[in-house]
Amino acid sequence: MDRETRAFAESHFRRLRGRPAGGAGATPGRVDFIESPDSFSYADFFKGYLLPNVPCVFSSSFTEGWGSRRRWVTPDGKPAFEHLLRNYGDVVVPVANCGVQEYNSNPKEHMLLRDYISYWEDYIQGGCSSPRGCLYLKDWHLCRDASAEDVFTLPVYFSSDWLNEYWDALDVDDYRFIYMGPAGTWSPFHADIFRSFSWSVNICGRKKWFFFPPGQEEALRDRHGGLPYDVTSPALLDSRLYPTRKHCSPPLELTQEAGEMVFVPSGWHHQVHNLEDTISINHNWVNGCNLANMWHFLQQELRAVQQEVIMRSCSGINFEEFYHFLKIIAERRLLLLAKEMGPGDMEGSAGSRLGPQQAAFDVSRIAEVLASVVAHPDFQRVDASVFSPQPGELLQQLEEVVAATASL
Repeated sequence: MDRETRAFAESHFRRLRGRPAGGAGATPGRVDFIESPDSFSYADFFKGYLLPNVPCVFSSSFTEGWGSRRRWVTPDGKPAFEHLLRNYGDVVVPVANCGVQEYNSNPKEHMLLRDYISYWEDYIQGGCSSPRGCLYLKDWHLCRDASAEDVFTLPVYFSSDWLNEYWDALDVDDYRFIYMGPAGTWSPFHADIFRSFSWSVNICGRKKWFFFPPGQEEALRDRHGGLPYDVTSPALLDSRLYPTRKHCSPPLELTQEAGEMVFVPSGWHHQVHNLEDTISINHNWVNGCNLANMWHFLQQELRAVQQEVIMRSCSGINFEEFYHFLKIIAERRLLLLAKEMGPGDMEGSAGSRLGPQQAAFDVSRIAEVLASVVAHPDFQRVDASVFSPQPGELLQQLEEVVAATASL
C-alpha cells in the first residue's frame, strides 16, 4: 500500500465514523470485469472494490500460471480425475447432498476422494443423475490437510488476509477451501461466515452467481422471518409466503468462466450454481476494510441468542476469541512498524507484504474496533484477568502508534 492509498482509506473511514457497520452502499448496475493484470494495481482494487465493498470478476489472465490450472484439468477443459486420484485419492473429504435441504443448508458426510470421484464418473455416465443424490465436495481444506503441490499463487489483491494469517499463527485451522462437483451442484442462498470477504477461482468449469447487496436480503424473508433456501424457487413469487419480495431489486447475475476469479464483498448474500463439471478454489478473508462488519455481526449474533455457548455454535467465535484475533494481528503489525520493516520481511504477514503503510492502516482499523469492543458491556463481563496484554493496555498502545505514524 502506498501513502496516497492509505490516506484515501483513512478518509473513507472517517466519513463512515458513527454510522452503523454492515449497511448497504450504492449498488452497481453490473459486475465489473478486470481484463489485464498489467493495468490493474493493488491500489486500483483497494479503492475501486475493497473499500466500496462491491463485487468484480478478474479474467483468466490473472491465474494462468497456477499449477492447478495445468495439472487438474484435461486438455479439453474437464477435471483431470487421474491426476487427482494419484495425488489425493486417499484423502478424506467433506461432501454435501445438494438434493436434501437441512434448514437452509445441506447435510454432509465424509468419504475418500477416490470414492467421490467414482461417484462423479457414475453421475456423468448416468446422465447427471444418481440414486445417491446430487453430491458436492465442499470445504476441503487441502492446504491445511495435505502437502499441497503448486496449486495456486495468492493474488496480491487478496493478500491482506487477517483471518488466515491468524489461523496460520495458531496452526490449527484455515479458511482456504477446494470445491468440486458435477453440473447441477450448487450452494444455497447465504452470506459468508463472519461477514468475511471471499474470492473464488474456477480451475475448470463454469458457475452462475446471484448477488444481493447488504440489506436486500431483508426483503426476501418469508412471513415467519426466515431467509430463502433457493432464490430461484417459484415459491418466492407467492406474496402470501414472501410479503416483502416485491421490494427486493433483481440480483446482480454473473456467469464465471474457467480461470476467472470472483471477488465477493462483505455481507453480500449470494447463491451459486455449477453449470458444468467444476473445480474451484475459495478463500474467506477479513482485514481492516471489513473488520467493523465482522464485529457488528458478532454483536448481532450475541443479541440473537443471548448465550455465549450458543453463539459459539452459530458463528464459531465468541468475544474472548475475537479479542485474541485482534491481539494477534495487532502484535504482528506493531512488531513490523517497530522494526521499520519493508516488503519481504515477516514472511506470511499481510502487513509486511504490502509494506509499512498497510501496517499503519491496519493498526488504525484495529484500534477503532478494539475501542468499541472494550466499551461493550458484554465484553466487560468477560474474565480478562488472564489476557496479556490487558485490552485497555493494548488499545492505549495502538492509539499511541496511530498518533506516531500519522505522518509516516
